[in-house]
Amino acid sequence: MNRVELVEKIATTHTLSKAEAARVLETVTGSIVAAVRKGEPVQIIGFGTFKQVARAARTGFNPKAGTKIKIAASKVPKFVAGAAFKGAVDPKAAKRKADKVAAKPAPKAAAKAPAKAPAKKATAKK
Repeated sequence: MNRVELVEKIATTHTLSKAEAARVLETVTGSIVAAVRKGEPVQIIGFGTFKQVARAARTGFNPKAGTKIKIAASKVPKFVAGAAFKGAVDPKAAKRKADKVAAKPAPKAAAKAPAKAPAKKATAKK
């Protein structure tokens, strides 16, 4: 699906004109880009999280010239899919994960520490 198809889908689903749907899509994507540019994560529950990550400077390899090159540090956007999105794409994997979590034994409750006796007040001798 490309941008034009997405605009058409929004327009038909919500009985909007294509121009209105395009403005809605532009508002959503523009808001996400602006927030991530500032370093703020954008979390859409059930869909995923957009965030900015820093890549450290590193040494790469130019296979054509056969030489090492320096790659500068950079900031890049990252998207992490949410559980509902992952489950919609691969329901079998989501079921396996849910079964694995259900089969895992419950963690043992921490043993209660014995109650301490109240501290005695020191009495001053005169």
